[in-house]
Amino acid sequence: MRADCGNCFGLCCVALPFAASTDFAKDKAAGQPCTHLRSDFRCGIHANLRGQGFSGCTVFDCFGAGQQVSQVTFGGRDWRQAPETAQQMFSVFPVMRQLHELLWYLTEALGLTPARSLRGELREALDRTERLTRAEAEALAELDVPALRQSVNTLLLRTSELVRNEVPGRKRNHRGADLVGARLTGAKLRGANLRGALLIAADLSGADLRAADLIGADMRDAKLGGADLTGAIFLTQAQLNAAHGDERTVLPPGLTRPAHW
Repeated sequence: MRADCGNCFGLCCVALPFAASTDFAKDKAAGQPCTHLRSDFRCGIHANLRGQGFSGCTVFDCFGAGQQVSQVTFGGRDWRQAPETAQQMFSVFPVMRQLHELLWYLTEALGLTPARSLRGELREALDRTERLTRAEAEALAELDVPALRQSVNTLLLRTSELVRNEVPGRKRNHRGADLVGARLTGAKLRGANLRGALLIAADLSGADLRAADLIGADMRDAKLGGADLTGAIFLTQAQLNAAHGDERTVLPPGLTRPAHW
């Protein structure tokens, strides 16, 4: 569930669209190769993406979907050598990315001690999702992803409640809240529900985010300097890559401090 770009056919650089913004220097349509994609499927400006105006590329994470589609679904046939596969490959990649994201969350949930009563259901959901990642391209293209996500999300929400219920005291509920640019310096958010919250450019410096549920929270340009994210659940590397922290920011195991911090 970690990207292996060396075994991918540059799918995120081709299949996905992007629009000129603070994250991308110019527009690109879905299915159109980025002008910086080299013949070996590597990025020609990878070492200086932020400097070239492509910070959006530095925060994207396919959770390993790229190599799965490239090497398993399409058996190592790339879209340049087999152009007849291109359209289907580009359609399957976003589906696979969502499946791998769900696998990431389910795997984390299985390791959370407070959720041990749900392990049977979590394991079943994980196995079912893993089987889907091995399906043929035609089946993947027709998969009802929203229905699957809803089913898994219900289970993840139950997991979150079990974990956060172990935090003493009253927990804040900011699920889906618009906290864009909010001043939350030193905020006591231990065990808080921040699922899907808009934390864009929010100042969370020194905030206590221990055991907070951060699944789907938009953390672009959020300030995490000195914040404590110990035990934060369903936090991804992509969310951290989109934020700004420092050497004092405490991260959960398995996640790394972004280079731009």
